[in-house]
Amino acid sequence: MLKFVSRERETPMKRNSGERRRDFDEIYARFADDHASTQASRCSQCGVPFCSDHCPLGNDIPDWLKAVAEGRLEDAYALSSATNNMPEVCGRICPQDRLCEGSCVIEQSGHGTVTIGSVEQYITETAWDKGWIKPVKPAEERPQSVGVIGAGPAGLAAAEELRKEGFQVKVYDRYDRTGGLLVYGIPNFKLEKHVVSRRTEHLEKSGVQFIRNFEVGRDATLAELRADHDAILIATGVYKARDLVCPGSGNNGVIAALDYLTASNRKGLGDDVAAFNTGDLDASGKSVVVIGGGDTAMDCVRTAVRQSATSVICLYRRDRKNMPGSLREVANAEEEGVIFEWLAAPKGVKGDAAKANGIRVSKMELGEPDESGRRAPVEIDGAEFDIDADMVIKALGFEAEDLPALFNEPDLKVTPRGTLRVDGATLETNIPGVYAAGDIVRGASLVVWAIVDGRKAAAAITMQLNSANITPIAAE
Repeated sequence: MLKFVSRERETPMKRNSGERRRDFDEIYARFADDHASTQASRCSQCGVPFCSDHCPLGNDIPDWLKAVAEGRLEDAYALSSATNNMPEVCGRICPQDRLCEGSCVIEQSGHGTVTIGSVEQYITETAWDKGWIKPVKPAEERPQSVGVIGAGPAGLAAAEELRKEGFQVKVYDRYDRTGGLLVYGIPNFKLEKHVVSRRTEHLEKSGVQFIRNFEVGRDATLAELRADHDAILIATGVYKARDLVCPGSGNNGVIAALDYLTASNRKGLGDDVAAFNTGDLDASGKSVVVIGGGDTAMDCVRTAVRQSATSVICLYRRDRKNMPGSLREVANAEEEGVIFEWLAAPKGVKGDAAKANGIRVSKMELGEPDESGRRAPVEIDGAEFDIDADMVIKALGFEAEDLPALFNEPDLKVTPRGTLRVDGATLETNIPGVYAAGDIVRGASLVVWAIVDGRKAAAAITMQLNSANITPIAAE
């Protein structure tokens, strides 16, 4: 260990921008064995591991880096998977530059961070290859059942934890595939879909039942599901797009980010997508402007590049330093030809209801900090300009749907933001035996936080059901 003084930081090989613009394959190769161990050996094994402290899951990063450096890969996987139900996903899509790697001690001393995310991905991919990842076999089966609403990362993490305890778990999801935004929201160049389907198959082999194309409120009310299960976990995520508020925002050609990304991902999966086939959700041959500065906006601009848009511009009302998305993703987008207009906000969409044909943009400057702690953007009087645009994509974030109405459960309490109100310690809602986890509680956030919440909710449900004192059944 402590080789950071003699070995430079390296990332896995990244495909050149010209090549990756032509397909949706992941852009990074997997670490070779010797490179993974070499990079892991750079860890300083510091006394206060800030990487772990700044990982929402509290992953034991220094210990599994040491295991990789010493060639103990099975031990490394045991450590990695002890705190994370999907390390191969987090290794790919977590914004490590803002979490573990951004807090690395040797990064702060100027030596360049350990490439934690890439090593994490390497560990788990090796575990899959070697057959170390086995279906869950609980020591004893319990008769109590738990219904999980939503098959995104929070629901999947909770389902696995509950199966480890021997509970009967049934996951209900509105989509025809399991994974939620992991499948339909995140493009392949960041997360190839076989990674998600492989994890789903693992859960099915572990005894988790998936009920797909199922909408609570349409196929059953929340009350009816409660009657079928001993506990319920709501892990629906947040899907309601924040709207663009300016003249012309309803023009044809102004579309929501999730509609755009879902269409692209479905096409990649081989589905027939009418709105893509007509060109409404296909950026090919178009001038594209994406409004927003988060990771969803980066997914949109990089998708448009791969769909052969003639130009792709990202408008963000703050500067690069204050954007919420991963700076690594911004760099990847710039390499692929995306133009960023910093300190720029839409004033209005040009054209008419039949067709958008441009955007009027206001230049901004940063004023005093707002409630988020970032300096608020302020419009500069008279500083306006126009940008050509055939397609305008709104990537302004997501809000909660009206679950009390959708679930036909008016007693379900929500916060002023529309997210579900829960007990902070247990994640139980105001309805006894009904819990909630992930974005539907905390608002639009990271996959890693959804996994944190899913594990926390599963632990609380386990404690509640164990207190019922029902005799378990010995597993065969």
